[in-house]
Amino acid sequence: MKLYSSPGSPNALRSRAVAFELGFAPEIVNINIGAGENRTPEYLALNPNGKVPTLVDGDLVIWESRAINAYLASLRPERGLDPADPAQRAMVDQWSYWQAIHLGPAMQRVNFERTQKKGFGRGEPDEASIAGELKTIAELLGILDRALDRKDWITGALSIADFALATTFMLRKSAKLGVETLPNVTAWIERLEARPSWQKAIASWKELMVSRGIPTS
Repeated sequence: MKLYSSPGSPNALRSRAVAFELGFAPEIVNINIGAGENRTPEYLALNPNGKVPTLVDGDLVIWESRAINAYLASLRPERGLDPADPAQRAMVDQWSYWQAIHLGPAMQRVNFERTQKKGFGRGEPDEASIAGELKTIAELLGILDRALDRKDWITGALSIADFALATTFMLRKSAKLGVETLPNVTAWIERLEARPSWQKAIASWKELMVSRGIPTS
């Protein structure tokens, strides 16, 4: 099993974390996107989008992190990360898609503008460009905080939805997203970040951020 990845990609981090959580030890193949390794004919033959992650398991090739994670979870059903019960699985899908469509894009734009833009040589932060995103984030984080009331994990038990949600929270403090004012969200993300699988998966991301002078806490 090979997992094509990139240290700076939240999507790639998501699949590394789930693979490690499930006890898999895939060969991690890091793709240097800055050097154009994602646009080579060889890589585009695997993933025509030229993005990461991509999973190769025998003759099977899967791209899109949520599809990869659902497949990995199906190989270890006893772990329950993508439950067999239709109602429970619907809740996992609901929160995974919510993160993909609503929370994730808004948080990533603010994260980049406030904490990564300068480090990646893209100029100074532009607060005016993210004013609307900040309002959206506040509303969405309120939804998440209420949903986590009296729960350790978003659907009750640890699932691939928790890993999907977590991958835009790494820069929450330096991006000043106000997460610390939300007790349920704060407890949840700290709980997930303490897991050995997450610590192992995020190590390369932290190294990259430090090399760019970007705070990781």
